[in-house]
Amino acid sequence: MVIQISTSVVPETEIEHLVSRVFFKAIDLLGGLNKLAEFRTLTWLPSLARAAFVVVLKEEYMKTDDEIAQKVGLTKNTVRNILRADPELALQKIKAMEELVNEELRELKVHTAGGIAKLAYKEIKEGRDAQTLLHYCSTISEEIARTLDIPWAYLVLRKSKGIKYPITSPEELKERFKDLNIKGIPAEEIMDNLQYPIKTPAMLVHEIKQYLKLKEGQKE
Repeated sequence: MVIQISTSVVPETEIEHLVSRVFFKAIDLLGGLNKLAEFRTLTWLPSLARAAFVVVLKEEYMKTDDEIAQKVGLTKNTVRNILRADPELALQKIKAMEELVNEELRELKVHTAGGIAKLAYKEIKEGRDAQTLLHYCSTISEEIARTLDIPWAYLVLRKSKGIKYPITSPEELKERFKDLNIKGIPAEEIMDNLQYPIKTPAMLVHEIKQYLKLKEGQKE
């Protein structure tokens, strides 16, 4: 299934993929599902999902307010309120969750949902995906590496679990892989020669693979 976005046709799955990343990042910004459960605010999730759709369709695909309203099932006025939301004000709300009154906790205000979605979208575009999503990707990649019998990749993913992305320097990786050799090369040497920032577990494996190829080429 495809939908029309301005003058180009974009697959529905492509849109939903980006919306999902923004949605998970929004949950991260709110402190995670455990935090939402603690404040009994899991009812906020549908509002966050709709706001993520609105922001992505506007910012990424330049849809009109009317098109967004029709796609997401909101009024045009609600769409505009989401898009006018102040991310900084939303950030203040996040930091003061403990101080919100019961009425505010029960229902996520449109402006707050919009502001959080805007912040989440900005974080995604800057390469900072939700840690929950990255952990899931790491687990899947680890399973694939084990299935394909790539022992060094499996080991790298397993030992890097819990690390926060993006990784901007080799220091934490060097600590994690201390005294480890990958295909006869000290892991610390490899980590010093990767291209940073590294934004995902898959990118970490790719960068290591590229360096191993480089070293193999130098031997020939």
